[in-house]
Amino acid sequence: MNKKGMLIILSGPSGSGKDTILAELKKRDQSVQLSVSLTTRAPRDWEIDGFHYHFVTEDEFKRRLADNDILEYAKYSVNYYGTPKAPVDKWLSEGKNVVLKIEVQGAQKIREMYPDVVSIFLMPPSMPVLEQRLRNRESEDEDDIRRRMAIARDEIKRSSEYDYIVVNDVVDYAVSDICAIIQAEGLKSKRLTEEIEEVLTNG
Repeated sequence: MNKKGMLIILSGPSGSGKDTILAELKKRDQSVQLSVSLTTRAPRDWEIDGFHYHFVTEDEFKRRLADNDILEYAKYSVNYYGTPKAPVDKWLSEGKNVVLKIEVQGAQKIREMYPDVVSIFLMPPSMPVLEQRLRNRESEDEDDIRRRMAIARDEIKRSSEYDYIVVNDVVDYAVSDICAIIQAEGLKSKRLTEEIEEVLTNG
């Protein structure tokens, strides 16, 4: 029996550990497809173009937006972030589970377009821990950190809009929680209508 592909949103404040969590998730479940977002911000020293993000100019981003090649987009701080449309549609049609790492603004747009989407909010264990993680990256100045912390508070206030909240205190535990969510969601009866029909037909 071939289950339909499931679309999964992962959101969380800057510094909550989304990239680390997704890298570990991919190690545990190689069948999960990770959508790589477009962004107009500059890459950090350790980031790889095409793996962490597709780094593009603002002109390129706006051109692709005009060509309807972006599923959703949002402006975070002073930069644009968006999800390329073509690979997501392809993977879902092939029955693969697809994870979108997107901002809270973009998540709302995806919910409107895909009512069956599963949304997960990655929560830091505390605000001081989040701030320390941002400082440890050594990629933002004081103004950036203050701005990101203010945005983080607003995002956390909207975490109740998500289906699930996973606290990223210990990476292994957080990844296990996300794996359990994906497994349970895949077994929901509303996602297995074709399988149920097949059982009845072959009975």
